[in-house]
Amino acid sequence: MLEKMTTLFQFNQVKKVKLNRIQIFILYFFLFAFLGWVMETLYAIYNLGYFTKRGFLYGPICPIYGFGALMLIAFLGKYRKNNLKLFTYAAILFSAFEYVVSYGLDALFAMHWWDYTNDFFNLNGRISIFYSFAWGIIAIIFINHVYPFFKKKINLILSKIPYTIQLSFIYLLSSIWLVDTILSFIRYLN
Repeated sequence: MLEKMTTLFQFNQVKKVKLNRIQIFILYFFLFAFLGWVMETLYAIYNLGYFTKRGFLYGPICPIYGFGALMLIAFLGKYRKNNLKLFTYAAILFSAFEYVVSYGLDALFAMHWWDYTNDFFNLNGRISIFYSFAWGIIAIIFINHVYPFFKKKINLILSKIPYTIQLSFIYLLSSIWLVDTILSFIRYLN
């Protein structure tokens, strides 16, 4: 009798399913790609005095920031307690990443989304010492403050949303991004 009651109790318990690491990273990608777009847009408004569309895609995200955030979380998060290493590795990693992305966009579409030609100590206008330094500072702020803040908030929000809705949201965002990417590629290739 006790065994049957235990089995029945176990059957009635709801197993709380959580997103896996990749699914969480997809959420982080979209969050930080959107925040990067906001940052770029505000920077452009400050410099130009009016709104101008920023980024490669139609939608309000800059994937370079999403991928950059994931690289920080996955590869450089372990240097959270060592700001000198975090700064140095981030400056090198993001300068290389920025150069490769700039080169790739230029090779694919013969267009420049940024140009540092007039900046001091630049390399082919794709990267500059100023922005390399900025990426190091941003990495310290991101790893020590921004990411922990958003991680805590996302975990709190996800704990209140059913797993199927979380998963549906990830699929929806991914589908929209895929369509946006394809349409943007078509636009710039023509």
